[in-house]
Amino acid sequence: MFNLFINKWSIWLTQTEHLNLLMIKKRAIILTVLSLGLIFCVNAQQIGEYEPPDNIKSIKFFGTESIENFPLIALGQQITLIFDDLNGDEADYYFKIKHFNHDWTPSKLFKNEYLDGYDNLRINDYKTSFNTLQTYTNYYLKIPNENIKFKVSGNYTIEIYDTFDELVLSRRFCVFEEKANVQAAVYRPQNMNRFSTHQSLHFSITPIQGVFRNPEQTVFVHLIQNRQWDSNLIALKPQYFTGKTLEYRYEAPTQFEGGNEFYFFDTKDLRVTTTNISYTNRALLYETYLNIDVPRIYKDYSFGPDINGGYEIRNIMRPGDPNIEADYSYVYFSLATDYKLDNGKIYIYGSFNNYELNNSNQIYYNPSLEIYEGVLLLKQGFYNYKYVIKEGDKLNKNGISGSFALTENDYLILVYYRNLGSQYDALIGVGKANSFQLDN
Repeated sequence: MFNLFINKWSIWLTQTEHLNLLMIKKRAIILTVLSLGLIFCVNAQQIGEYEPPDNIKSIKFFGTESIENFPLIALGQQITLIFDDLNGDEADYYFKIKHFNHDWTPSKLFKNEYLDGYDNLRINDYKTSFNTLQTYTNYYLKIPNENIKFKVSGNYTIEIYDTFDELVLSRRFCVFEEKANVQAAVYRPQNMNRFSTHQSLHFSITPIQGVFRNPEQTVFVHLIQNRQWDSNLIALKPQYFTGKTLEYRYEAPTQFEGGNEFYFFDTKDLRVTTTNISYTNRALLYETYLNIDVPRIYKDYSFGPDINGGYEIRNIMRPGDPNIEADYSYVYFSLATDYKLDNGKIYIYGSFNNYELNNSNQIYYNPSLEIYEGVLLLKQGFYNYKYVIKEGDKLNKNGISGSFALTENDYLILVYYRNLGSQYDALIGVGKANSFQLDN
């Protein structure tokens, strides 16, 4: 009897241990799945740009390259950030720098691996506006400086925080090395359905030294039209190889809508009317009334020089530094149309607002005048802009202006390379092309 009891007790213990082991394994599996899911979510999360509150205006972020208003620098060069705070109280702002992969997911580098020095420092260069109706504080930051330098190339963001450590704004920028030559040209599409409306970008990439190892997996290419991040085309593989040169002669994968030349106005002198300005007024602040714009989608293409969506701060009303002596004005926009969109919304779109769509730059239909109207507070300068339509999640950039293959556009080719054993995507080459001399 005693032996039987011992045997039953041993069997029960064995079964219990087995069940416990099963429970432990199940928990381990669940934790592993959750961990992998968390890792996947973190790795898959792409960074965007944080848009500032209404008191932060006239953000200029640019490098030393010949590319207007685009934050691109060679390793060792300086990038410049300028912005105004309309509160005008000389508040303290701090900056932080982060590094990213080619697809704007966080890189695996520690901060001391991509920065020499320290960030989270206060912006010390600022001045209060002088002799302006609108009071503001102008902030000015150059990086690298005596406190911080970049160690590696690639994608970065700069984040601006206030004294409460709350994020105020963020912007993307790129640091490159000259390790590859990029040749590019713009062609008309061979597809007759797109021959008059689109542009096709052809390019080649040649390493300066050595060869690309496994380029289909290690070389990443981004194509950007007119300095707009939302025009980015990625995930392109080389079509074929010529020696050590990667050739990209695609038709459809590298096509962009040509769009149209931008509308423009110039408020360098707020007291007088200039081209496309019908009326000016001075109240508490200056007021600028633009000529009524008309849709151009059904009109023939007509060339007009522009700066491809950019803007420049300038002031001839008084000599001196336009950063602190240029004033602000309310700019009134109007778009003539004989009908109201049923489901869509129309926005004013340009580099001046970082091509963002929000309530401040939406225009609204006035049925009595049969026009869309809107107003923006803008600093003196030369501005490019266009009207875009958003219906649900779909953005139609050319539904009002039309799209033409003959439109002059700038193109930027960013070439990234993940070398064997590397922990980050290096930006090894930059190519530029313009459609002014369009090849057939």
